[in-house]
Amino acid sequence: MLTEAERHEIEEEIAAVREHTRAAVVEALKVVQRRRGWVSDDDLGDVATCLGLTRTEVDAVATFYNKIFRRQVGRHVLLICDSVTCWIMGYHDLLEHLRAKWGMELGETTADNRFTLLPVACLGLCEQAPAMLLDGELYGNLTPARLDEILATHA
Repeated sequence: MLTEAERHEIEEEIAAVREHTRAAVVEALKVVQRRRGWVSDDDLGDVATCLGLTRTEVDAVATFYNKIFRRQVGRHVLLICDSVTCWIMGYHDLLEHLRAKWGMELGETTADNRFTLLPVACLGLCEQAPAMLLDGELYGNLTPARLDEILATHA
């Protein structure tokens, strides 16, 4: 069930787009995710009801965008770029390091619920490959040592 604050934020998004309610779907999903960390099946139904859309219509949007999380994620979400440039510049070395040292596998959350590791098609940081997005902040020129420094600051 949406909280009163969530409902209010979503209604503000609807008001901003006026009669084009479908244009508010992404923002409504982001409201729920910002407050809960992810969007559950029940949340999809609640958002759909609030927007006057079907659950299927909202689900289609939620599953299209890779930054709308449809499963519970860790406290920190690490999106590692798997573009061709990042592959060439050390993507696989980083993945192996994340597996070996941090126990991270693509698409999974660490046992301590600290990190979720997800691939992303491109971060637009090719000149600094390999790259990642961690909690909304871009990092480039990654090496296993630099990766350890960055992750150590995210308790």
